[in-house]
Amino acid sequence: MTNPTEGVPQKHPSLFEPATLLLIAVLCVFGAIIGMQLLVSLGITANTSLIGALAAMALARVPLAIFTRYRSIHVQNLAQSAISASTFGAANSLLLPVGIPWLLGRPDLVLPMLAGAFFAMLLDAYLLYRMFDSRVFPATGAWPPGVAAAEAIKAGDEGGRKAVLMGIGFGTGVVASFIKIPLAWIGFAGSTAVTGIPMSAFGVAFIGNIWALTMFGVGLLLRGYSGQIFSGPTFEHIIPKGDLMAAYIPHGFMIGAGIVALLQVAALLFRRGEVKQHAESGGTSDAEVRRALGFGTVGYLIIAVFLALIGGLMSDMSMGMLILFVLYAAFAAYVHELIVGLAAMHSGWFPAFAVALITLIIGMLIGFPMPALALLVGFSAATGPAFADMGYDLKAGYLLRGHGADPAFERDGRRQQLFAAMFAFIIAGAVVLFSYQSYFDQNLVAPVNKVYAATIKAGVADGVAWQLFYWAIPGAILQFIGGPKRQIGVLFATGLLIAFPMAGWAVLAGIVCRIIWEKLRGASGEGDMEVFAAGVIAGDAIFSFFDSVSKNFWKH
Repeated sequence: MTNPTEGVPQKHPSLFEPATLLLIAVLCVFGAIIGMQLLVSLGITANTSLIGALAAMALARVPLAIFTRYRSIHVQNLAQSAISASTFGAANSLLLPVGIPWLLGRPDLVLPMLAGAFFAMLLDAYLLYRMFDSRVFPATGAWPPGVAAAEAIKAGDEGGRKAVLMGIGFGTGVVASFIKIPLAWIGFAGSTAVTGIPMSAFGVAFIGNIWALTMFGVGLLLRGYSGQIFSGPTFEHIIPKGDLMAAYIPHGFMIGAGIVALLQVAALLFRRGEVKQHAESGGTSDAEVRRALGFGTVGYLIIAVFLALIGGLMSDMSMGMLILFVLYAAFAAYVHELIVGLAAMHSGWFPAFAVALITLIIGMLIGFPMPALALLVGFSAATGPAFADMGYDLKAGYLLRGHGADPAFERDGRRQQLFAAMFAFIIAGAVVLFSYQSYFDQNLVAPVNKVYAATIKAGVADGVAWQLFYWAIPGAILQFIGGPKRQIGVLFATGLLIAFPMAGWAVLAGIVCRIIWEKLRGASGEGDMEVFAAGVIAGDAIFSFFDSVSKNFWKH
């Protein structure tokens, strides 16, 4: 079997070898169907990355010559890259956007939305491919699900001590995910509901930036307990009934943090001090990132124009408003992509739905008509998930290929992963094209689509613009203080946008365990810590996948 650090082959396995292509095509169809079904029935999209790797590992054990190719960890990496791309692509980037105009009674906009979302998804993933291993999105970044996938593949290939440690983490993740805790135990007195332990959040705490994750955990807890913390008369005029979302506080924080993050990225790209050193180490140069950003700007503008034309927006808006729509849609898609990418890199979680809602609210404040808003929020939602998922997959490949020890092999491997993702997106597009109507006929759409549609129909209340402005200021300050490497403003806002307090406790508990581990083991224990954490994340992902599939099965 191939060892990524010794005797690295000079030629990476190709996606287009018949046996590999056949496996990946089957996995992509399976991933797309599972992703769509889970999205419309449960409102979530499971991470199927490890399912692809496990399928390849299982087939590699079949004693037939055609299956021997699947023993390669690099073929397994292509399999996990493709199935995750098809899952997130079909569900988050395609089916979700097309459900918005349908709910708003504009079925004529469904196909234009699908076409625009498809092109945005392709561009989204391509831009991350171009910017990966740069100072903005470094290969050394956390990208926790990518670490989990790589360590699972390596454990299956190498066995030994790491496999045992990975297995312990995996078992911990699966067993703990079974446990249900009454909400009353974590401070929700009188509640009879129960919640699971998000072990992926616990595992991420061992891998990501400790400052960013601490702020992420604090944000999750503040959102989760806001009704109790801010419900008194002291906060009544600022936060009615302690509802942060109703006061637009998370939205404002993310706007402020996002704008500063964008400026920090720009400053990083035009700072000359570390450019030469990074380029010489084999990473993506700042000049390449600037070219990618320029290409992305043109690409998003073209897609926005395309949406405006085929969506018939010329009949709904003046020329000035149409130009403003194109510029804002392209800018919003760009910012959405970068914010989601930064959050995903540091925490393994990304608030794609919530950031798209922010895009929508600002579009409503500008005054765009309903058809334009439907296309706008769908376009924004289509960007980000593919970007983040490509980052996870390239991180896994980077680790499996020996941390970039052979630059030519690393570039070839990334290119094959890009081909695998694009192939998966094409299959996902075909599956959605031929199946979306059957879902809509049964009134099955992503639950978040109902939030978008209701928001558009209700309009924006008076004073929302000022609320966003007020809360953008502390968000901007927090992001500025943390700097571009810690991203504490973006991660704090991400936590505020997610209503899952148990995840906050899991993250903070993981950080405490990480500190104890580092104190006891020192620097020598970091590798073991990452392997254990990867096992925990993998166990949670596998449990969540099969749990979601079984719930969906019994539901029907």
